[in-house]
Amino acid sequence: VPDTSPSPTPPVSPSPTPPVSPSPTPPVSPSPGDSPEPGGCSATIRTVNSWPGGFQSEVTVKAGNSSVRGWTVNWSWSGSQSITQLWGGVKSGSGAAVTVRNESWNGTLPANGTTTFGFTANGSAVTPALTCSAS
Repeated sequence: VPDTSPSPTPPVSPSPTPPVSPSPTPPVSPSPGDSPEPGGCSATIRTVNSWPGGFQSEVTVKAGNSSVRGWTVNWSWSGSQSITQLWGGVKSGSGAAVTVRNESWNGTLPANGTTTFGFTANGSAVTPALTCSAS
């Protein structure tokens, strides 16, 4: 006669195993000399004010994941705009191509740090595409 009485030991269920998580790996940081731009930067522009025949804009420069010792922002005007006054930066170039580099007092930025420069210009307000390079 088969034994139909409950077995004295409970059924074996799989024991819970902790999920296998990858072991943390340290972030890979480039060794000195691997990158021509130690940290890099980005720049954004916003129009602060505009009036017939002119406008005022502010540019925010932000350092990347490491500090920068100097920055340069470049853009090209799409029309006949020209800067009439600039503060917080030093302008070079002429015509449609504009280059603004840092002043002596605002070139060094900590990682993810920001600074701003502003300008007034003739012409209609535009939002050009900016490029930023760091040193």
